[in-house]
Amino acid sequence: MNVYLATLGCRLNEAEIADWDRELGKRGHLAVANAEDAHVVVVNSCAVTAEAARKSRKLTSSLRRRVPQAKMILTGCYASLDLDRARKMAGVDDVIDNQDKPFLVERLEALVVDFDFPNEPTNPPPMLAARVARTRAFIKVQDGCRNRCTFCIVTIARGTERSRTVADIVDQIAIAAASGVREAVLTGVHLGGFGSDNGSNLSELVRAILADTDIPRLRLSSLEPWDLPADFHTLWQSPRLAPHLHLPLQSGCDATLKRMARRCPTERYRRLVDKLRGNINDLVLTTDLIVGFPGETDKEWSQTKSFVESIGFADMHIFTYSTREGTTAARFDGQIDVATKKARSAEMHAIASHMKHAALSRFIGHTRPVLWEANPTLANQSTKGNGENQTRRYLGYTDNYLRVEANVEIGLDLEGLVCPALLISIQNGRLQAELDKATLSQNDPHLISSSINRRPRIHLPVSPR
Repeated sequence: MNVYLATLGCRLNEAEIADWDRELGKRGHLAVANAEDAHVVVVNSCAVTAEAARKSRKLTSSLRRRVPQAKMILTGCYASLDLDRARKMAGVDDVIDNQDKPFLVERLEALVVDFDFPNEPTNPPPMLAARVARTRAFIKVQDGCRNRCTFCIVTIARGTERSRTVADIVDQIAIAAASGVREAVLTGVHLGGFGSDNGSNLSELVRAILADTDIPRLRLSSLEPWDLPADFHTLWQSPRLAPHLHLPLQSGCDATLKRMARRCPTERYRRLVDKLRGNINDLVLTTDLIVGFPGETDKEWSQTKSFVESIGFADMHIFTYSTREGTTAARFDGQIDVATKKARSAEMHAIASHMKHAALSRFIGHTRPVLWEANPTLANQSTKGNGENQTRRYLGYTDNYLRVEANVEIGLDLEGLVCPALLISIQNGRLQAELDKATLSQNDPHLISSSINRRPRIHLPVSPR
């Protein structure tokens, strides 16, 4: 059975796609890169905003038209919020609730009964190449959230907190590392609440991964600034744990945060950030922020701007509030007019741009390990001597999640490698880097993935590791 897996939205959805890809292979099926080759199409939908829900419906309809002969399966948050409506969508053959996602492949087999399924598993790539970069794997470690932020529909769609076992996660990451994946990203709806239902916690999970796998780089995805283990800040004694944290703030005003039902007022957030920065070298901090939340006065907005600037984020995801049917905030008085929301969004984007440039500037002249990504494109051509010197532009991320670009000679393949790069300038909001070819030829980049030299150098250091 050939299955096409399509997704929208968060990294958790991406992680689920990768899980289904692996499960399909174990059961003798294949996740295909082209919808036209599929017997079954699965859409993992999103509903975080009304626009995301609209895009989910549009994608489902588009795929139905492209492959009318295939069975169409709809799952994800959009489908789970209104199962009856999802089932009535034209061309949808089955709807799978978020709670039943672990059994999705079994449900596909039950639906598509006219195939002679093989008894032996196939050997597909470890991840669906069209969806997940070979360099990085998103690992779903938990689902659901016990908090009910008044603007959030996802916790309603995802349900109660459910954590996987530490052993299961460690096994999955070990397999990913053996297949060539260089970075594992732990994801969940409420990642900080991992283990609340099975007696574990996030610190225990991270320590087990670092001790029992050789994944070169481990990263935590979005992490609410509460429910963190007491020893959380000590985890970064290992250089393999990426010094980057995404801690959603949502507002810098306590009155607004209270209406949002957020559990971390600004002073507690500040103390957490100070503690983390004091214990994690070169930590890069990013966040989410909502502008124009119902009842947000000019004074509250001013407090938010001041607090954001005092923290100094390296990057921000800025969302303009829109009414989301089914959430508590949709019923609040004091809805903000469109013009005001647009003006505040523009103000915050300007602040974010300034903070980002300051964060990037801090690392100019430093050498940091960069994980280089796939699909380089020809960046420029120039004539040198009697021949043509061609270079390719590669993109990658430092260990602390700074976006980097570099031009390298044709013939030097960086895809999937972790190697040191000298950060030399900023162009178009990205760091530009130089690489020492001698360093790359004399060392296995995988072995020098944790090599960091913070002093400016003309050439990259040659590490014995």
